[in-house]
Amino acid sequence: MADEFGATSTTDEVLAGVTLAGKRVLVTGVSAGLGIETARALAAHGAYVVGAARDLQKAQAATAQVRADARQGGGGFELVELDLARLASVRACADALNARAEPFDLVIANAGVMATPFGHTADGFETQFGTNHLGHFVLVNRIAPLMRTGARLVNLASSGHRFSDVDLDDPNFEHTPYDPFVAYGRSKTANILFAVAFDQRHRARGVRATAVHPGGIQTELARHMDPAQLEAMVAQINQQRAANGEPPFAWKTIPQGAATSVWAGVVAPAEAIGGRYCENCHVGTIVPDDVTISAISEGVRAYALDPAHAEALWSRSEEMVGERF
Repeated sequence: MADEFGATSTTDEVLAGVTLAGKRVLVTGVSAGLGIETARALAAHGAYVVGAARDLQKAQAATAQVRADARQGGGGFELVELDLARLASVRACADALNARAEPFDLVIANAGVMATPFGHTADGFETQFGTNHLGHFVLVNRIAPLMRTGARLVNLASSGHRFSDVDLDDPNFEHTPYDPFVAYGRSKTANILFAVAFDQRHRARGVRATAVHPGGIQTELARHMDPAQLEAMVAQINQQRAANGEPPFAWKTIPQGAATSVWAGVVAPAEAIGGRYCENCHVGTIVPDDVTISAISEGVRAYALDPAHAEALWSRSEEMVGERF
């Protein structure tokens, strides 16, 4: 079953024949792109999806199809407010979910930002690390008691983790020159390491965690990038591919991009994906640091899956947010 799908598989293909009636799912970032499609696919197959978004008005308009498919497929959908760049909002969201005491079978930490200008969250963290990692770190750990036996956490990571390992001595670029893609790489490496540490802590009670790379998709995520810069990157990739006798790079569609999230969340064997990095609907392999890999080739760097490194990040994250989990 785990080998049936690949880079071009869509959410509906991955979920063909799967019934999610009675399952409850939390998906963050449902106002655009992958989050909308992830929520739609799961709700269409019978799941009750709680979608979290910073801008509820935008999310309400963006998720009309999610609600329609939920009604048709026997699922359900609702929105909750969550601003990952404000820990007060993160804690309020978690508190509200805990007060309802309704369990989750799957949590998909999908929301994120990429290559932003230098800035800080409301709590003073570098924008990408604070939003992509620390916001989810607090949210997921606070609602962890709601995750029932057999539940899974899926963290949206990226091949962008290969831009940089985390810097636990200078997470906010106070002493390091800021680079948008280095910062993005740090945050995506953190997403993977968080999954590794969370999986280690919760596997004994039957809860597993994994990180996924959705692939190259054109969504709002790239809104901070100069279009000319993006075109130049693709041109360089295609030049390399042509030299190797390979076809040109093709963007994934949004249903193809969201497929790995739902595959890892409900289709793949839990033991296969727990504490691992997944891409193109399969478990990724470690690529040694001395091996050059392109922006679109497969593979995960070893530093992103190192258990001791994951524990160090966990401790540093606790210090930064002022909570122990």
